[in-house]
Parts: sequence; structure tokens; C-alpha cells
Amino acid sequence: MENKEKLEGYKFWEKLGRPTKLVAPMVDQSELAWRMLSRKYGAELCYTPMLHASVFLRDPQYRIDGLASCPEDRPLIVQFCANDPDILTKSALLAQDHCDAVDINLGCPQTIAKRGNYGAFLGENWELVTKLIKACHEKLSVPVTCKIRIFTDVEKTVQYAKMIERAGCQLLTVHGRTKEMKGPMTGLASWEHIKAVKDAVKIPVFANGNIQYKADVDRCINQTGVDGVMIAEGNLHDPCLFVGKKTIIWEIALEYLQCAVKYPCPASYARGHVFKICHHGLQRHTRARDLLASSKDIQDMKTAVEVLRDICTQSCGVGKENSVSDDALPMPHWFCQPYVRPAPKPKENRKERPSSTDSGEISKKKLKKMMKRCMKNTSLDLEGLDSAEKVKKLSKIIEAKPNKVTYDICVKCGNPSSTRCVFHLCKPCCKIRAKEVYVFCTVHRNFVPKTKQGNLATTDANLGKEQTVMDHIT
Repeated sequence: MENKEKLEGYKFWEKLGRPTKLVAPMVDQSELAWRMLSRKYGAELCYTPMLHASVFLRDPQYRIDGLASCPEDRPLIVQFCANDPDILTKSALLAQDHCDAVDINLGCPQTIAKRGNYGAFLGENWELVTKLIKACHEKLSVPVTCKIRIFTDVEKTVQYAKMIERAGCQLLTVHGRTKEMKGPMTGLASWEHIKAVKDAVKIPVFANGNIQYKADVDRCINQTGVDGVMIAEGNLHDPCLFVGKKTIIWEIALEYLQCAVKYPCPASYARGHVFKICHHGLQRHTRARDLLASSKDIQDMKTAVEVLRDICTQSCGVGKENSVSDDALPMPHWFCQPYVRPAPKPKENRKERPSSTDSGEISKKKLKKMMKRCMKNTSLDLEGLDSAEKVKKLSKIIEAKPNKVTYDICVKCGNPSSTRCVFHLCKPCCKIRAKEVYVFCTVHRNFVPKTKQGNLATTDANLGKEQTVMDHIT
């Protein structure tokens, strides 16, 4: 690779084409086929899925899959997660000739990131974060970028961003949620934090969070002053979000499947994308959902999408003037639109909640356990009984069952032992002890001492020795 001047800050952003619409790095979801579809519908900068630096370094096939691209797939940034500057740098050096920049993931909030000590969980180790960025900035021929999550405190978030800038980051993406805000606790992203970071640093800043429609892109830029907006989940449910096109779910799903044929990817990736695109339609038409769930390849997925199309056309009159929809959605369910997570259910007060015995009810889990214990009982007949009656009958069966057989305990390890073992031990312990004292156990027979003539030593002297050993143990 010929030596090129490494651009920094806004010069680098201008070289990328001054992108304002970005598709986020998404594990198993921002693969080449999806990036090409997103670029067709307005995405100006894309990221690879997050790559584990250590795996990337040692696994050639993982490298090939992670760097899969084509000439039209630019500008492109490769994202890594890591917690070792040396490993991160070596991996980035292998990737730098295939991209326009290398991004360090400092924002992943998932439990696996906590176990692996990367992503947002590096946010409390600023010294390590500095080393990661600085190592890449000094050794790579392409710029280093970062993606972070905010802290609850605005000032701490600002100081963190400034530290990242000093370490050598040339472009910063700020997700306006803390690492605790995920799943049902996702909530709204704080554009206030993002604006504070933008006002404090001198490098380009991208915002991430709260983008569900095209109008949100312009609103976010106007309110925060950022240089661009990155979308993730909004893009998965509506790949045409950036252009504001009102798209029918099966049309865009079939178009994506064509991309997946042209730019092959694992079937699980493609199936996941179709589920997201058609989410609202599949919630209503479960026959198509079941077909998609059992699909094995692209053709099966295409069949499931076509079944969904036919069902919607026949039952909802899609494409006709009198099309009907009683969905509680902004648009009919056959259009691409955002998915809004339901609010978390309030936690019950355990002190005030009546117990199952007080209410005369029993949990399904407990009832299932009781039925399992009584499964061998041939007279078990619970048909037509309510919960309380089932519990009463099952309880009587359980009480009437004979107690479990009890065994002697091995005096050495505590496991069950044979009642007739000369040592009162289990079989493994008996073998060890028999060799130590050179005595034959007539029960376990796992060590056979020999006489000088080669015959089994079963003399009265040996039997007396067994008794002596047993007396010594007890």
C-alpha cells in the first residue's frame, strides 16, 4: 500500500464525502448485503459488524467474513472491540487496507461485553481507553474513530469525550443512552448529553438514538448541532428511513433477499433481517411467521414472504381502495415502520402480594413439578379438575409414595457406597484403598492380589486382614 497522508478531524470527514446519514455497526446485522441495501436508500457511511480483535487476529476465516466487501461498499469503517492495545493494533493493521478508518467499540452494553471487559464497560477505565486509542492512532495509516455511550452526569460525559479526542480519535459517535439503558429499560436517548459533547470537542460528532422517521434526522441535527446521525434499530425495521419512502414490507424484504443472493451471508443473518422488516405483519399473520421461522435457506424465506404478501392481499385488501386495517399503529401493518418496545411492567410488592396458598392458586411451574413426580402413577387422572383440585390429588399421591431408598455413605468421599464393601467405600475409593493395603474386596473386585504361585489370595489370613482393616476404618 502506498503511503498516504493520514487525515484528521474535519479533513477526514470531508474526504469521506461529508456524510450525515450513517448505518451503525450491528453484530450479525450490518453485513455486506444489508449495507448495500442501506446505501441504495440513502446511507452515506456504513460500518462492518463489531469484530472481536482477538478472534480476528487468530482466525483467518473470521477475517475473511468480517472484511467481506465490494468496490461499491465505500466509504466503510471497520469496528473492533478489544481490551488489549497490542492485540487491537495487530488486528487493525490487518484491516486498514480494506477500509477508510478503524472504529473502537466503547458503547456495547450487552452482558457478553461485561464478561469480556470491552465496549461500554471500559468506560470506568479511562487509562486503558487512552492506551487503546493512542496505540492505533500512532501505528495505523488510517484514522481512528470511536463510538461511546453517555454517563448519567453530563460533565463526566464531556470529560470522557475530551479525553478520547486527546488520545487521537478523529471522529466520535455518541449514543445518548447509558450502558444500563437496554432491552425493556431502553427509554429515550438524551440529546442534551450529545449537544454538550458536540460543543466541547473539535472533531466531528455523530448522534445515535431516538431516530425513528426521516424527520427525526433533521430535528436531531438542528437541536444538537452534530455533523451526522447514525441509526441502528430504526434502519433494521425500515431500510428506507433516510429517504422517507413509504415501503411495503414484502417488497423491501424480497429486495433484501436478492442482495443476500448477490452478496452471500449466513442464513441466520438473512432470516433475522426479514423478521425485523416484516415484524408487524408477522405478528398478525402467524402462518407466514411459522414458515419463516422454519426456513433453511433464501428460497424458503422468499416463500414465507410471498405467503405473507398473499395473505395480506386477500384478507386486508392491500392495493385496493377499500383496504382495511384495525392496527393500533401509525400505519397499516403491511408498511415498514418503527418498533416501539413496550414499557416495563411495574414490579410487584412481594409483601403485599398474596401467596399461592392464601389465594387457593398455584403456579404453573409448581404444578408441572408435581405432575412430573407423579408421572409413573397409572391412576393419575386430572382431566376436568381445576388447579386446586389437581394440587389436592397430586399431594395425596406424593404423600403415599414410598420413601426413596437410602444408601450407606462412603467414609472417604461421601458418595453412596456398597453395604457389603469390606472398606465401607464406593468403588473408586475401594480400588485405591485395596491397593494400599493389598487386600481383595469380594464385592467390587477391582483389585486382585496374587500369591507367589499366581493364584487369587483368598486365605483365612487375608480375610482376617480385611476385618482388621474394616475395624481400623470404622
